[in-house]
Amino acid sequence: MTSFSELGSPSPGSAAWRALLALAVVFVLLATTGWTAVRSHAGASDPLSASVDAWRHGTLGGRALPDPYGSPRTLSRWFDSLTKAQTDRLVRRYPLTVGNLNGAPAALRYRANRVALAQARTAERKRMDDPRLTPLGRADAAQRMHRYQDLLGTGRQIFSFDPSGAGRAAEVFGDLAHANRVSIVVPGVDTNILTFEKTGRPYTATVGMARALYENERSHAPDIKTAVIAWADYTSPAGIGMDAATGKLAAQGAVRLRAVVNALPSLSRVSLMCHSYGSVVCGIAARDLPPKVTDIAVAGSPGMRAAHVSDLGTSARVWAMRDSGDWIEDIPHLEFGGLGHGADPVSSGFGARVLSAAGADGHAGYFEPGTTSLDNFARVGIGAVTSVSCGNGDDCTAGLR
Repeated sequence: MTSFSELGSPSPGSAAWRALLALAVVFVLLATTGWTAVRSHAGASDPLSASVDAWRHGTLGGRALPDPYGSPRTLSRWFDSLTKAQTDRLVRRYPLTVGNLNGAPAALRYRANRVALAQARTAERKRMDDPRLTPLGRADAAQRMHRYQDLLGTGRQIFSFDPSGAGRAAEVFGDLAHANRVSIVVPGVDTNILTFEKTGRPYTATVGMARALYENERSHAPDIKTAVIAWADYTSPAGIGMDAATGKLAAQGAVRLRAVVNALPSLSRVSLMCHSYGSVVCGIAARDLPPKVTDIAVAGSPGMRAAHVSDLGTSARVWAMRDSGDWIEDIPHLEFGGLGHGADPVSSGFGARVLSAAGADGHAGYFEPGTTSLDNFARVGIGAVTSVSCGNGDDCTAGLR
């Protein structure tokens, strides 16, 4: 990373000059969007933390409950030792904890999150009529209540749920417990409980992205047991501001992403499908991901906090794509003083395998059905990597079998 002492008197076209330009762009963004783009949720109640605290002090059959942050394998074995009556009791007492516990069986997490969502829906319904709230506050409560109602829809498999702050969630498509291939969709900025899914332009939201990917994977490989996780279970930047220009939230998200990957069935092969700022999360997480992560594919990436694929420290294949009309192409792909996210993943110097994004139509269109970009994501997800469509004249399948 370039330091101030190395800048000297930069000449146009030099690396130092581009670094200064990157800083200028960031500060212009901050000036035009305002610091208010980084919304604060300080002071908001935190029901998940309260549930975890209650779990830590709880007992079952006269014995203390295990560490909720213990290894997924240890927790899995503990859950396997319980009777149905005991797991029912845990779901009733600690629905938020069980619903977010890496190591708990997927079906139990789905059931616990239905209880937690129903409780959250009731709380928001009360807030809708709370005279102490402003009209904006009551409107927010109504939006949340309707979102929770949607997530309680028949057949939905909510893998994690946290109503705190802007809200986080993850949803599974397919049979996760028995899947041989698991794809995780990691979204970018402005992802929260209210934007988790959208009625208009559904494939620009996490749920729509994951559903489209799952359907495409199933159409290509109906005999392969696949599952897709719509993973909006990290705090993403709100708008284009300081949080989006730095890696702080991405680093926090990377910890959560590694945890969920480590909790997946040991025999499954995992692919990460990372969009926009989500690719920053995936780049930071890459070094400590287990070998079962075979592929990391990024689209519309501002960078992966690396200068070259080798800097990611992963054995996974790294793929990158960008539509020709994606505005992310115009940002400076640099890292300077903690601002920016490093080299452009589709550049020849980065070393990723470049995929075609034909049909994507801009920054938010990579998961639209009928696009080559979605088709490429699906082929990577099912392991059909020799049949992907390459981009930029790149021989992206070289050396693959």
